[in-house]
This record gives sequence, C-alpha cells and structure tokens, in this order.
Amino acid sequence: MTLETIDLFHLAIAFLPVVFVIGIMWHWRLQAGKASWAVLRMLVQLMLIGYVLVYIFASESSLVVLGVILVMVMASSWIALNTIPARRRALYPIALVSVGLGGGVTLVLITQGVLKLGVWFEPRYVIPLAGMTFANAMTSVSLAAERIESELANGHEFVKARNIAFNAGMIPVINSLFAVGLVSLPGMMTGQILSGVSPFIAARYQIMVMCMIFASAGLSTLCFLMLAGRLHKFE
Repeated sequence: MTLETIDLFHLAIAFLPVVFVIGIMWHWRLQAGKASWAVLRMLVQLMLIGYVLVYIFASESSLVVLGVILVMVMASSWIALNTIPARRRALYPIALVSVGLGGGVTLVLITQGVLKLGVWFEPRYVIPLAGMTFANAMTSVSLAAERIESELANGHEFVKARNIAFNAGMIPVINSLFAVGLVSLPGMMTGQILSGVSPFIAARYQIMVMCMIFASAGLSTLCFLMLAGRLHKFE
C-alpha cells in the first residue's frame, strides 16, 4: 500500500474546520488574528521546509546534515528560554550545552546503536529524529528553567528548587508515555501504518522514539539544572 498524493483542492478541505474555529474566535472577540497568523506561518514554514528537505536528502553531504543539526540546537536552546526572557542571554550558553549534549548523546545512540545506519549522517533518518529529539529537549528545559527561577525567587533552597523544576520539565514527556497507545497513536507509528507497515513493526519504532524523547528530555533538563546550580553558587 502506498499513500496517495494529496492535491491542493483536497488539501484545502482540511482548512474548512480551521476557518470555522477562527470565525468563532473572531465572533467571541478572542485572538483570531494571532490564530490566523499562526496558521499562515505553519503553512508557509511547512511548504518551505518541504523544499529544503528535498535539497538536504539529495545532497548526501555530512556537512549539510551537521549544519542543520547545529541550527536546530541553537534555535531550540534560544526558544527554550522564552519562559525567562530577562535571563535569556545569561543562561543561553547553559541551555545550548544542555540541549546539545542531552539531545546529541541520545541521537547518536539511537541512530548508530539502534538503527545502525550504514551512513551515519543519512538525512532521511537523522534529520527527522534530530527534530523530535531537540524539540522535546527544548520543551523540558523551557519548563524547568521557568520553574527553577520561580522557586528560587520564592526563597527555596537550590536542591528543592532543582527537584521541583526537574519534575515540572518532565511532566509533558511522562504524560505522553501514559497516553501513547491508549489516547493517541503518535505520528511515526501512524505514518508507518498508513504506508502499509505491520503494526507490530510500527510499535517497535514508536517504542524507540518514546525512549529517545524521554532520554533526551531528561538528560538535557538534568544538564541544564546542574549547570544552573554551578552558576547560582557564583552569583
């Protein structure tokens, strides 16, 4: 079984409920403009990344792949500190090391130890997995950064603040582990099933992805909080 190509006319059907929801938001005087801008950005970004990925997949260049990964790490580290904009510049080096180290170690383990890629930089595997790895590391670090700043500001000792922050950073990942298979079928598993892969094989790949997400989020958050602790001692 192969997936049919979606033509533009049928793709437009997917926007009908989107337009309805935005219309309700406008009628209720909510942030309809912001939602419309978000949908437009999503559309433009995904169309552009489609062209970019075609080039990357065809390049067969390790430098191009490493360049993409570097951009992912730098961007995700910066975005992770959106929750504490006043401290963003001071903590950016820590976030950069944390996301790069935690996500990078996990990515190497998965691509080289589990998938055993013949070419280590195979773009069709490395780029999508890197995106999932660093995006989840970013989210966990972001939540942990906001929480530890809040707890320290409230006068808590660093160890207690660190533990609370680590728990907060891991909440989305842990919730996703509870929900997977019961509430949701994640993207990779759904895509493989739709393309004709056996659900048993798809489940194995999804288990790999969930382990990767949990590990990258946990290691990155741990690294960030440990480095933040060292910085806190010298302040």
